[in-house]
Amino acid sequence: MGHTRSHFWFVSPAVILMFVILILPVFVAGTFSFTDYNLGSTDFKWIGWKNYESLGKFSSYSKMFTASLTYVVIVVPVSVLLGLGSAMLISSLRFGGEFYKAIFFLPVMATLLAMAYAWEFALDPVMGVINKVLDDGCSVGWFYKFFTGSWLGFNPTESWYGGLCSDRMPNWLGNKKYALGSISFIGIWQAFGFNMVLYLAGLTSIPQDLYAAAEIDGANSTWEKFKLVTWPMLGPTHVFVVTITSIRSFQVFDTVEALTRGGPSKSTYVMVYAMFEKGVKQNLIGMGSTLTIVFLGFVLLLTLTQVYFINRKVHYS
Repeated sequence: MGHTRSHFWFVSPAVILMFVILILPVFVAGTFSFTDYNLGSTDFKWIGWKNYESLGKFSSYSKMFTASLTYVVIVVPVSVLLGLGSAMLISSLRFGGEFYKAIFFLPVMATLLAMAYAWEFALDPVMGVINKVLDDGCSVGWFYKFFTGSWLGFNPTESWYGGLCSDRMPNWLGNKKYALGSISFIGIWQAFGFNMVLYLAGLTSIPQDLYAAAEIDGANSTWEKFKLVTWPMLGPTHVFVVTITSIRSFQVFDTVEALTRGGPSKSTYVMVYAMFEKGVKQNLIGMGSTLTIVFLGFVLLLTLTQVYFINRKVHYS
């Protein structure tokens, strides 16, 4: 049979869509990043690397990198470990596993913007349920004793936890000491259910014969079975979960826009919100495009690094 080119007709729509939707916008953003273009302007100037140079000159951009990296460093490991732990606990249950799966997966299915406003009420310094619980705990003394270590014989004169038991409850979203931690907590709450589902899928793919073989070799405790069988066999799942969670953490925007708008004092000024502020609110398309290219570079570098280093120690069956 002779070769035909009919397969190009089947592949070309997907290739064209990928180019138009994914690749072309990156080139457009890259071009605008070297200009001072504003939306609606009839002309613009080529300014070279000035937009990129300004990232190192202004303190707001250094705070942006600090906030983004801090958020990722907090959310990724905690949500991954919680996802793995909850998946292992649920898989060990004989009854009620489906109920816990549904409960833990609810934050993933819920609209994050709507949940952000619910968290805003919960974190309210005056009427919020969180400060109400802390206030009740401080009034009976258990909260202060537990977190300051006074139940172990320590008597600190001043501490972060002691400050929580002052007459004025913390303003979780209005104080720069707590704002990023509060946003990170919401991110963990929203992410670990998705990681749990991925780990549950990975656990079901592990052959049970390996556990029996491990017992024959002397691995009788749960920890030894986890170390010798479960952890290595979940290698491909680890790579996928860590990579996806890292990318999604860099993409945080909804909670920041709804709750803090990058404040207070730029403590939650993450990269995607900075892109939105510069490109949409202030109509600085050139600067917004610069931030977009830097953001894509971060994500690409992170993904390649994780895949390269983690894949070297991963066993694919």
